[in-house]
Amino acid sequence: MLPTLSDLLAADGVRSRSINAENPTGAPGAAAAASSRLGPGRKGSAYAALPAGGSLTLADIEGPGVIRHIWITVPDRTDGGPFVLRDLVLRMYWDDEEQPAVEAPLGDFFCNGFAARALVTSEPIVVAPTGGMNSYIPMPFRRRARIVLDSDHAASIDHVFFQVDYTVGDDIPEGTPLFHAQWRRSNATTAPGEDHVILDGVTGRGRYLGTYIGVASLSRYWWGEGEVKFFVDGDTDLPTLCSTGLEDYAGGAWAFQDELRHDPEPVPLTFSAPYCGYPFFSTRDETRGGTFITSTAPMHALYRWHLPDPVFFESDLRVTVQQIGVWDKGLFERTDDVFSVAYWYQSGPRPEVPAFPDAAARIPR
Repeated sequence: MLPTLSDLLAADGVRSRSINAENPTGAPGAAAAASSRLGPGRKGSAYAALPAGGSLTLADIEGPGVIRHIWITVPDRTDGGPFVLRDLVLRMYWDDEEQPAVEAPLGDFFCNGFAARALVTSEPIVVAPTGGMNSYIPMPFRRRARIVLDSDHAASIDHVFFQVDYTVGDDIPEGTPLFHAQWRRSNATTAPGEDHVILDGVTGRGRYLGTYIGVASLSRYWWGEGEVKFFVDGDTDLPTLCSTGLEDYAGGAWAFQDELRHDPEPVPLTFSAPYCGYPFFSTRDETRGGTFITSTAPMHALYRWHLPDPVFFESDLRVTVQQIGVWDKGLFERTDDVFSVAYWYQSGPRPEVPAFPDAAARIPR
C-alpha cells in the first residue's frame, strides 16, 4: 500500500532503525562496521550462526516502538536432518514478559509448514524465491521487544541471515493490543467428531488477524469440509462466526482443483493472494534430498488474513476447525494430522497456552 501524505513525515521523536548481523544493536551510525577481505565496511558480517540446541537473539530493543518488518532465511536442511524449518522455533517477548507472545516453528510462522518451502504472496507474509521469509505485521511494544530463534536441530545452522526493521519513539498508549501468534497440532490424536483447536483461552479485547492451517490427509476422500468457528464474547455451544468449509474459508471452492470431476483425475491448483491462499500441495516425500521419493499422505496448506474483514472481540475468543470430509455417501468425520498458526492482537492477560511440543512431536508426517 502506498503511503498517504500523513505517512511521509514521522511524528516528532519517531526514528527508523534496523537490526541485522551488520548492526546487532540497531544503534544509529553503527551499521556495516565489520571488515571483509574487501576492506572495512565491505560486507564483513552478513549472517550469524545458531549452534545445535542453542539460541540466537535476533533483536533486543528498548521501547516504545513498532517492529515493521522481519526478513529471515536459513537452509532447508543440514547434516542434522531435513526439518530445519520445524526444528527452529521463533519466539517473541514484549515488555519483559517471561512467557513468549509469539511461539511457532520458524517455517510455520511464515506459512511454510511441513518443513517445506512454498511461495507466498500475501499482504502480511511474503515468502520469495528461494526461501526469503518476510513478515510485514506491525508489532507494537511499550518498554522492550525481544525476538529469539531457538534451535532443536541436531546440527548447527552456520548461516542465519536476518533483518528486523522497526521504529522507536512511537506513541504506544497503555492498553494497546499487542501481537501474538500460537502454533498447535492435532496429530491424529483427536477422536472422530472432535475439532482441532486453533486458539483458546484468550481474554480481553483485541482483533484476530489470521490463520495458517496445514492438513496431512490421513483419511481417504475429500478432506476440506470442516467449518472454521469463532466463539466470541461469551459464545458457548454455538459460535457467532462460522465458515461453510475449510477451502471456502481460504477463498477457494470445489476442492482447489481445475474442475470438479472424476475422470480424468482433476489437477490441484495452488494459489497465493493478498488475503487468502492455498500455496502448498504435495504427495511426495522428499525428506531424503530426492534420493528416495515416495508417495505420502497428501499435504495441504492454506491461509486467510482478516484484514478487510476484521474479527474483533471484546472479552474472549476461541477458534476451532472441524475435521469433516465427504465422499459419495455424504459427510463423515475424519482424523487427520492438522496443525495451525493463529495470529492475533490482544490487550489484557496472556492466555494460558499448552506446553510447546518438543522437536519429536513437531516432525511432519
